[in-house]
This record gives sequence, structure tokens and C-alpha cells, in this order.
Amino acid sequence: MKTLLTLTVILASLLKVNAQQDVMTSQYMFNGLFINPAYAGSHNYVSSSLIHRSQWVNFNGAPKTFIASVDAPILYQRMGVGLILAHDKIGVTSQTDIYANYSYFIKIGEGKLGLGAKAGISYYSANVGDLTVWDADDVAFAGTTRTETLPKFGFGVYYFTKKWYAGVSVPTLLAYDPDHNFNLSLTKSSAMAYHYYITAGYVFKASDYIKLIPAILVKYQPQAPVQVDLNCSIMCQDKYSLGLGYRTNDAFCVLLQFQLSKSYRIGYAYDITTSKMSNYSAGTHEVMLGFDFGKNIVKTKTPRFF
Repeated sequence: MKTLLTLTVILASLLKVNAQQDVMTSQYMFNGLFINPAYAGSHNYVSSSLIHRSQWVNFNGAPKTFIASVDAPILYQRMGVGLILAHDKIGVTSQTDIYANYSYFIKIGEGKLGLGAKAGISYYSANVGDLTVWDADDVAFAGTTRTETLPKFGFGVYYFTKKWYAGVSVPTLLAYDPDHNFNLSLTKSSAMAYHYYITAGYVFKASDYIKLIPAILVKYQPQAPVQVDLNCSIMCQDKYSLGLGYRTNDAFCVLLQFQLSKSYRIGYAYDITTSKMSNYSAGTHEVMLGFDFGKNIVKTKTPRFF
């Protein structure tokens, strides 16, 4: 297992693999901006969140992720803007992302259709000096640090009403690597690969006090198996939420969220690993803190459920 992990880390640090290259979270339904830039400004107030995720606890070199995001509507809610800062560390490698997001909304039926784009950079670093090397003369391990910076661009579409939403996005539509010739085709301009995200959710009113909120996230990458996140939460009195989820070939999830006030919310997710990784870890913990503000938050009767 140590040999396999070391090889995986090395390959990832050199950006030569086309496997999963985007950060993963279990509370995606409450943090749509990280998945889809068209989500920016979809509330009528400023919305922000912080997420910390510790994956595969007790496993040496396991992923640790931090995400901070904020978005707001502008120009009488006809447009939206957002900012994302994310840091992901796996073994001796780390990735830091900074993205600016923009969306334009079109009124269609009872909801709005958002067209969104994002632009930013990803900074990759690998401390190869921390690896145990059997072939000290291998040039791949010369020096102590490998770094690379990639400009990236993404696109998304997001439709939402008060009761449901659906979206499609490609978080990395274009990335430019100086080691490649510039090309509008992602796979020719970098070692990145296209990832397609499809999201949807609905709010069912079971009674005056209870709501059922199912959600789905489909992640497709041509060189990897399709992964599906299925979740369903029960919300009581628009304040307390308990949910269960399943991520195919990976984990079951327990989700908790508390709407402390109109402005503050806190969430927690625990992933119970179902893969062979469960033999080496104690699951995954994910904590979320949310803060919504602005003059329109005072007028809000009930919180947005997505």
C-alpha cells in the first residue's frame, strides 16, 4: 500500500494522470459555487462559506482540503460575482486554487437561468525531498520541490426556482501549461482532463414543519468511471437538517446542518468509507460554516435550501 501511494503521489505531482483532478466535498448541495460558476449571485444577498475536510483519517498522507467562497448578486440581481479560494494537500503534493466567478441571469418561467464563467489559477507544489527514494540517481527526484502554475477557465449553466434547481458545468474548460503548445482543446494544452458535473435538487413540503430535500451530483470524466452522489435530507422547522448520502464506489455519508439564524449556519458530514481504504482509515470528517449578510437577508422569511 505504501508503494502504491508513493507512486500515485509522484504521478499526480508531475501532472501526468487524467484521473480525478478536482477537489471533492460531501456538502456540495450547500456550496454550489465551487461546482458551478453560474451559481454566483443566485441568492438575493451575499453568501459565504468555509469548509474543512479531513479525508481518510489516520491514513498517512491522506487528503486535507480547505475551501472559502463568497458570492453576491449585482445590478439588481441581473448578474452575480463570486470568489473561491481552495487549498488541497495530498501526501507531499499540494494544490492552491484562486477563482473569480461571473454569472448572468435570464428570467424563464418561475425561475432564473444563470450562465456562468470562471477564471483563475492553480498552483501545484510537490516536496519530492520528503519522499523515500530507492534510486537516488533518478533525475525525477533531483532537487527538493516541483512547482507549476496553470491558468484555468470554466463554464456552467444553472437554473433555479424556490423549490428546485438543476445545473451542468465544466469546472476546467481550458488550462494553459507552458510545457504544451497553446490549444483550445484542454487535453492538448495541458495534462488536465475534462470533468463534467450535473447537479439537481428539489424541496418537498411534507408538512408545515418538515421538508424533504433530495439532491444528486453526477461526476463524469471520460477516462474514469462515472461517480454519483445521492443525498436526501429531512429539514425540521427550517432550522435543523439530518441527511444520508451515498457516493458510488466510495462511501456512505451522514449529513447534519443547523440554521442558527438567518445569517449563520453550520454543517457537518461524516463519510463512512466502503472501499478497501476503510482498512486503513477511520472515515472522513467535513465541517462547514456559513455566513449570509446584506440588507436583503433581513427580508428573507425562510432560508434558501440550496
